[in-house]
Amino acid sequence: MSSAHGTGHALAILEGKTFLRVGEAADLLSVSRWTIYRWVEEGRLRGTKIGKSSLRIFRESVVSLIERNENDVTDTYLGSGH
Repeated sequence: MSSAHGTGHALAILEGKTFLRVGEAADLLSVSRWTIYRWVEEGRLRGTKIGKSSLRIFRESVVSLIERNENDVTDTYLGSGH
């Protein structure tokens, strides 16, 4: 996915998907695959195992993570007193 289109465009492409592969989630969030695994372990993202070893990430948990962090950034940089 091209970063020139921005995150909103990437989310629109994934709209019909319920699950994302670890690599898709990593690309969308511009982090490593290992970060995705760690965030699932920490509870920041929700995932499920498919079969013995394939992890899938719930698309909605990725969207929620983006929205939570977007709000945190807005509060930090544009909030009152700054």
